[in-house]
Amino acid sequence: MASSGGEMMLHEESLFRSFPLAELVDLCTWRDMGNTTTVQEFILLGFPGTWHFRVSLVVLFALMYSLTVTGNASIIALVWANRNLHTPMYFFLCNLSFLEIWYITGIVPKAMGVMLGTSQTISFRLCILQLFFLFSLGSTECFLLAVMAYDRYLAICYPLRYNSLMNNVFSAQLALGSWLGGFLAISLLAFLTSRLTFCGPKVINHFLCDIDSCLALSCTDTWPVELATFLVSIIVVVVSCVVTLVSYMYIISTILRIQSAQGRKKAFSTCSAHLTVVTIWYSSIIFLYVKPSAQNSLDLNKLVNIFNTVVTPLLNPFIYTLRNKEVIQALEKAFQKK
Repeated sequence: MASSGGEMMLHEESLFRSFPLAELVDLCTWRDMGNTTTVQEFILLGFPGTWHFRVSLVVLFALMYSLTVTGNASIIALVWANRNLHTPMYFFLCNLSFLEIWYITGIVPKAMGVMLGTSQTISFRLCILQLFFLFSLGSTECFLLAVMAYDRYLAICYPLRYNSLMNNVFSAQLALGSWLGGFLAISLLAFLTSRLTFCGPKVINHFLCDIDSCLALSCTDTWPVELATFLVSIIVVVVSCVVTLVSYMYIISTILRIQSAQGRKKAFSTCSAHLTVVTIWYSSIIFLYVKPSAQNSLDLNKLVNIFNTVVTPLLNPFIYTLRNKEVIQALEKAFQKK
């Protein structure tokens, strides 16, 4: 009997060592977590470190959140107040800015509570809701960036026909299609994730509910969810990325055929800001989600997620204002009036 009990303890310890977050949780805590049949809430770890380190991160996140909301809201207000900016390009930019405000709002307030230790738990339903909300907004951003690339393609390659091709009705349809497509694309993935069973440890090594973290904790077969994640990534990320790349291939080809250097510079300046945002966004998205299985390090995913979910929304308004002459001129007029 003693030998049998010892074998069971060794087996239990070996199972614990195979747990992805074993280095962050002791064996006794793991046993307590495993006593329940199903997990109703998760514990978000956030970032390990001293209290002063976490407080510093909270201050940094709060500053970045304030700048992001202020910057993107300013772009929306500037476009709305300036009639010269009432064009499809700035209409799509307003959609992107509106999206970025909600995107970072769905992440930073909760992340700050996690880092301060005041709001580390999240219910299973809220976890799935956050995952669906963030993934849907991320998919919508992919579609919007592709639409903006297509808009620049029409403006540069067909300048004489641009106003008839990209009219107000068509631009509104493209924006609406991006929003609907983004949310519908994630519906199946969110449904499959909600069907997973979590019967063991409930600690998520992240500051938000991420798909890889959920898959690491599930005690049921995660292959359908991993396959759905991969397929959705192909449909949303790769297809929108291909549309963007093809559009820019035609754009660059057209710009190179322009005879004057001034004309080439002017044509490229209209899409350089968008190209910068596209490069930053797709680099992190492809790293995180376009893979057949969840094999990346969770700590590495956490770092890339900071850049993708917090830094990118902050950079967008500055990129579009500093590299866009029309926006700079509108800002100068606004300050002159004041």
